[in-house]
Amino acid sequence: MTEFSLLTALLAGLLGGVHCVGMCGGIVAAFSFRADGSSPPFRLHLAYNLGRVSSYVLFGALAGALGASLKLTGFMPVQTMLYVLAQAVMILLGLYLAGFNRWVLIFERAGGGLWRRIKPLFQKLLPVRSLPQAVLAGMAWGWLPCGLVYSVLVSALAAGSATSGAALMLAFGLGTLPNLLGMGLFARQIQPFMQQLWVRRAAGLMVAGFGVWGLLTLGYSTFANA
Repeated sequence: MTEFSLLTALLAGLLGGVHCVGMCGGIVAAFSFRADGSSPPFRLHLAYNLGRVSSYVLFGALAGALGASLKLTGFMPVQTMLYVLAQAVMILLGLYLAGFNRWVLIFERAGGGLWRRIKPLFQKLLPVRSLPQAVLAGMAWGWLPCGLVYSVLVSALAAGSATSGAALMLAFGLGTLPNLLGMGLFARQIQPFMQQLWVRRAAGLMVAGFGVWGLLTLGYSTFANA
């Protein structure tokens, strides 16, 4: 199921752009305009997102390592339980993106305290004037409490190893690049489209569908091996 999980994470990042517009719009706007009103060069936008995705990869490695340590406890069903949990959270995430529930916001509230500690450090990096500074600002940006990120982290927890968890979050981070780079370069043009109800509903239901498919796949595998 590894390839399916990586594809799911990639597409969740891509389709989750409807959430990114609202969650990260303010930060992207801060990155997108200089004090003189001009736009920063494209390489700075790449550096911001390199830092952000690097933080995601670190989170994934830590979550994967934690999941692997849980497997070593000898409690055999733990991997299956983590997998089921990951698919259930993916379904809730999709329903949230589609506007049908707000359960995912529990994750965001849980991370709010940590972000309040990191936010002052992030603000000290603005305005960004160099590539290393942009990478550091992007890494701080990656700590923004986001239900989308935290939901995929549950899948990283079920990945079984630090390497697999890091790969899963890398796939997710790459999936977010088109939307967040697009927001940085074409913020005024892309936001109205991404906020349309039919776009949100279609993207959310597709993400929820990944979770349903994952549960069906597990059920079929269990039945076939019985």
